Amino acid sequence: MVPQLTDAFERKFYYLRLSITDVCNFRCTYCLPDGYQPSVSPKTFLSLDEIRRVSRAFAELGTEKVRLTGGEPSLRRDFCEIIAAVRENPAIRQLAVTTNGYRMARDVARWRDAGLTAINVSVDSLDARQFHAITGQDKFRQVMAGIDAAFDAGYDKVKVNAVLMRDVNHQQLDAFLAWIKPRPIQLRFIELMETGEGGELFRQRHVSGEVIRRQLEQQGWQRQPRGRSDGPAQVFRHADYQGEIGLIMPYEKDFCASCNRLRVSAIGNLHLCLFGEQGIPLRDLLAEDRQLEGLKQRIQSGLLSKKQTHFLHQGDSGITQNLSFIGG
Repeated sequence: MVPQLTDAFERKFYYLRLSITDVCNFRCTYCLPDGYQPSVSPKTFLSLDEIRRVSRAFAELGTEKVRLTGGEPSLRRDFCEIIAAVRENPAIRQLAVTTNGYRMARDVARWRDAGLTAINVSVDSLDARQFHAITGQDKFRQVMAGIDAAFDAGYDKVKVNAVLMRDVNHQQLDAFLAWIKPRPIQLRFIELMETGEGGELFRQRHVSGEVIRRQLEQQGWQRQPRGRSDGPAQVFRHADYQGEIGLIMPYEKDFCASCNRLRVSAIGNLHLCLFGEQGIPLRDLLAEDRQLEGLKQRIQSGLLSKKQTHFLHQGDSGITQNLSFIGG
């Protein structure tokens, strides 16, 4: 029987978010408003072989789903090779990516051929001018073409992430619903989270996902059960819509009680929480295949120090200065 990663609070972990770069070419107001500022050389990001070893260790510890994150993961020139390397592990049934979508129209068919099973695209507004204002890039139509290309490549669903912001997009539910009505898109509203660099924006723009949930329930949307390797979204469906709505509400009571995911940063640290502390170094155990058992033991023992909850309610975002730091 495959061992299962379990923490001191009996939570089981089936899901790994693996950052492969913190570089991003967008300048989103809620993440990198001043653009990407290199803190390390790209040469220090996990190599293909290190990614292969860390994903194997997690697969042997019961991980069923891996999400490649960044920054912008597709900026890696070896992105397709990374996909193939993670998919070498038959235990990993789902391999997803979170992307800003700017390369999808060109490359998404290659990603699927390499073994990528699911895609999340960030689209915070359906208005091209507002999209430009939020992201710092005039690429709305390019991203929309990328979503179409994903369906053409054979994906039966695309998830779209929108960071919920007061007086920016929180009143645009009707437009989003009209967009997903004929399309198999799961649109996920993510509550704006406070980070070390984003305190002022948080105070100006944070709005609870409860605003959206209340509207959905009034319109007959039904909440769906959550699978063991699913992310944190509360998913809602309606009989008249092909699409779905997801709500990610990290400020809601008991949000952490169902936590099932761990994170590895692009420089090889295990992070037990997006808003935790320095992380547990793994890289010294990623140099050779023969270190596999030691790597698995460090992951298992490190998990026992995972706290019961984050401390966002107290304004404590840990070491997370921005959301590209360990992959959001």
